[in-house]
Amino acid sequence: MHLLVLGHVKRTFMLGETRICALRGVDLEVMPGEFLAIWGPSGSGKSTLMNVLGLIDAADEGKVLFDGEDMASISDDELSDRRNHKIGFIFQSFNLIPVLSAHENIMLPLQLRNLPKKETVERADEWLRKVGLEKLRDFRPDQLSGGQRQRVAIARALAGRPKLVIADEPTANLDSVTSHEVIDLLERLNEETGVTCIFTTHDPRLLDRVPRQLRLCDGVITHERYDAAMASS
Repeated sequence: MHLLVLGHVKRTFMLGETRICALRGVDLEVMPGEFLAIWGPSGSGKSTLMNVLGLIDAADEGKVLFDGEDMASISDDELSDRRNHKIGFIFQSFNLIPVLSAHENIMLPLQLRNLPKKETVERADEWLRKVGLEKLRDFRPDQLSGGQRQRVAIARALAGRPKLVIADEPTANLDSVTSHEVIDLLERLNEETGVTCIFTTHDPRLLDRVPRQLRLCDGVITHERYDAAMASS
């Protein structure tokens, strides 16, 4: 069964008195465990598409199915529950809490789920190890480099054991070497955990190790590339 199905999705919004057609009829199917990149120039609709995929925004027209459910048929509270329990988010600005340590930032969404304290601590410890930051456990965000902060954000997103990770321009604030390291880390964690990972970028140089790539331009998918050999390696 597909994890995500979009059928002719359209999304518009108002910018002042101007109507912006951000998505103009997107069709997309994503299987569980895929590692998928959506790329294109600034203003192509990538962030809007990620908000729809992440159940943050609803489509104005078209169909959105997530994990077999029609998202148009469930309540706002149920949508919030699906986001909180099935989707992890990674942002270009990291969105870490400045006064909390790396370990505490990872624990926070688990605490909001009212998980037992022992499990919350153990999961945060586990994910700090997985992203290679166990020695920086007690460091606050302002004591970490940009790449380290993004690793904390990745650990926070995955510690909740989501089915889908949405990463909107996760390398936009990083240098080219660190950007490749972040994508390599996401790829490794995708392979190890089986979590579906979708990330956006405006930098085509980051696509070398991504088996499936979609190019978005002016709110429509204009090109798709799938490398079966890379996907099975």
